[in-house]
Amino acid sequence: MDTPVYKRVLLKLSGEALLGKKSFGIDIETVETIADEVREVANLGTQVAIVVGGGNIFRGVEISMKGIERTSADHMGMLATVMNGLALKNCLEHNGIATRVQTAIEMKEVAEQFIIGRALRHLEKGRVVIFAAGTGNPYFTTDTAAALRALEINADVLLKATKVDGVYDKDPVTNADARRFDTITYTDVLAKNLKVMDAAAISMCRDNALPVVVFNLEIRGNIRGVICGQSIGTFVGDEK
Repeated sequence: MDTPVYKRVLLKLSGEALLGKKSFGIDIETVETIADEVREVANLGTQVAIVVGGGNIFRGVEISMKGIERTSADHMGMLATVMNGLALKNCLEHNGIATRVQTAIEMKEVAEQFIIGRALRHLEKGRVVIFAAGTGNPYFTTDTAAALRALEINADVLLKATKVDGVYDKDPVTNADARRFDTITYTDVLAKNLKVMDAAAISMCRDNALPVVVFNLEIRGNIRGVICGQSIGTFVGDEK
């Protein structure tokens, strides 16, 4: 039986991860697949927290460029992450996993307000905690929110789920000669301007020695594999 190497993890999901084959919105079959993978690792005893983006529904930055004031646009994007969090919670609970959605913007009829002590108690009781609405502040990405929440809950690692199998020196979609890194330092990610996470998130991880694993979410079993220490994706960490 697989043995987890991490006791507590923060899984960062982009809103696009919930699209499936759709061009907009939420593909429930895709969300159910993700929920089933999370169930597997939760049943191994790993405590799982999730930060989910909202780009499948709304992108604040893009809309702000078309005339809506940036703060309002970012708040609209935060609401999209709450919708995604509720969809994921529903699928997780259908899989028998007790789940709580905590939001950085108070909406008590919809979800719990983010309170770190309460989040930690949920995790210790084996519940999955989904953090929505980013940091609650405009101009901050959900990558930065993921780094912040991972540090607040004392996660062992931040798992960055993407559509590619790790960090490359250039875009592998448009460059056939792109080279994948098995490991890379935070400093090299920043110096090479690699699009792993935004610079603020990577800097936060570096300054607090929080490792990041970047991997392909679309390959079934990768979440479990990473948590059980398999060599999957790219490990971002300190200088060796």
